[in-house]
Amino acid sequence: MEMNDMVIISVDDHISEPPGMFDKHLSGADLESAPKLKQDANGKDYWEYQGMSFPSVGLNAVVGRPKEEYGMEPTALDQLRPGCYDVHERIKDMDVNGIASSLNFGSVFDFAGGRLNKVPDKELARKHLSAYNDWHIDEWCGAYPGRFIPCAILPTWDMDATIAELKRVSDKGCYTVSISENPCMQGLPSIHNEYWEPFWKAINDVDMTICLHIGGGNPAPHASMETPIEAWITTMPMSIAVGASDWLQLEALQRYPDMRIALSEGSIGWVPYFKERADFTNEQHKFWTNSRYQDKKPSEVFERHFMTCFIEDAFGLQNVDFIGEDMITYECDYPHSDCVWPEVPERLWPQVKHLTDEQIDKITHLNAMRWFRFDPFEHYKKDELTVGALREKARAASVDTTPKSSAGDRPVEEGTTRPITSGDLMRMFAHHANEEMKGLIEKEEA
Repeated sequence: MEMNDMVIISVDDHISEPPGMFDKHLSGADLESAPKLKQDANGKDYWEYQGMSFPSVGLNAVVGRPKEEYGMEPTALDQLRPGCYDVHERIKDMDVNGIASSLNFGSVFDFAGGRLNKVPDKELARKHLSAYNDWHIDEWCGAYPGRFIPCAILPTWDMDATIAELKRVSDKGCYTVSISENPCMQGLPSIHNEYWEPFWKAINDVDMTICLHIGGGNPAPHASMETPIEAWITTMPMSIAVGASDWLQLEALQRYPDMRIALSEGSIGWVPYFKERADFTNEQHKFWTNSRYQDKKPSEVFERHFMTCFIEDAFGLQNVDFIGEDMITYECDYPHSDCVWPEVPERLWPQVKHLTDEQIDKITHLNAMRWFRFDPFEHYKKDELTVGALREKARAASVDTTPKSSAGDRPVEEGTTRPITSGDLMRMFAHHANEEMKGLIEKEEA
C-alpha cells in the first residue's frame, strides 16, 4: 500500500452552522423563536437563543488561516473558509485533504446539545433540537450520501423525549448520537443513576453508537488563568480519560455486551497505561470496593465497548498491539486548530506505514465503518474514495488551499512577548459570552 491508496474516514470533524439552517424545518412561531445568528457593532457574529448569547466561532474554525493568527479569531462566518458552514465547499475541502467520509459535531448547541439544558423553555428547546437533527441528517449529511456519518443530539433532560428522538433519528438512518460524558455538569443525574436505564435499553434496541466528545461535559482542566495556553491545549485530549474511567464502571456494560462508545477527540497514546492502571487498581482494590469487576478485567471490557481516535499520535501507532488494532480510528478535526488540513495524508502516512495493509485499512476506515454502522461503498466504489482519487477530483475543481488572513482582535497587544495564557483567551471569549459564562470566568480569575 502507498499513501495515495489509503481510504480515510474521519470520525471527528465540526460544523460552524449557517444562519438559515432552521428555515426548511420550522415555520411560524417555532421558526421565529429558533436560535438566531446576529452580528454586533464590531462585526462579530454571535448566536442568541432564549436569553443566552455565545460566540459563533474562534479556535474551532481557524483552518486555512495563517497559524500566527490563531486565537479566538475569526469571529464571523465571512472570515472562515466556506467549508466550515457550506456543505458543498466542505466536500471540496475533504477532497483536497484526501478524506473519504466524515462525522461532524455541531457547534450552536455545543458538541452534545448541552446548552439546551440551560434554557428556560424546554419544550421549545426540544422542537429546535429535532429541527437541528433534521437539518444535520437531511441537508448536511443528505447532500452527499456516503460522505458523512450522521450524528444526532438528544433532549436528555426529558427521558421520554430522548427515547422518542432516538427512535425517530434511527428511522431516518442516523445510527450515532452525541451525549455528555458527565450529565452532572448539565444538572442531570449521573450515568450511574437509574434515570438512564431507559436510555441504555433503547440505545441497544436500535443498535446505535454513543459519542463522548471532550468538552461535552467534564472540563479540560488548566492550572490557572496565568498558565500558558500551550499547557492547556497539550492536556486537552488526555482529559477524556476522566470520562472513560467513569463509563468503564457503568453497570449497563455488564448487561449489554454490544454497547458501542466512541471517545471523540481523545487520542490513543494514553490508552495502554490506562488499561494497565485499570487492571492494577481492580486487582489491588476489588476486595473492599464491591467492584463489578470480579471475574473479568476492566481492560477486557474497555476493548469490547470503546473506540478511540487520533489526529497525530506516532507513539500510539507504534504500540497498536497494546491498544488493539480493532479499537483505533482516525480524526481530522476540521476546522479546529489541531487540524492539519490539507496535509492529512502526508502527516498520517509516516505514522502508519510500518503497519500491515490490513491494520492500515482497519485504522483508516474499516473500524469506523463497523463502529458507526456506516458504509460509504454503498454509494461509491472504493477506488473513487482513495486519497489519490479524491485529490485528483480536487485538482480538477481547482480547490484553493492558500492560507487567507483576516484582520481581527488578538489575545494580547501586538509586540507582547510573554506566552499567551488561558486567561487571555477566556477573556476574549467572554466578550460575547452570556452572563453565566462571564461569571464563571470572573470567579476563576478571582
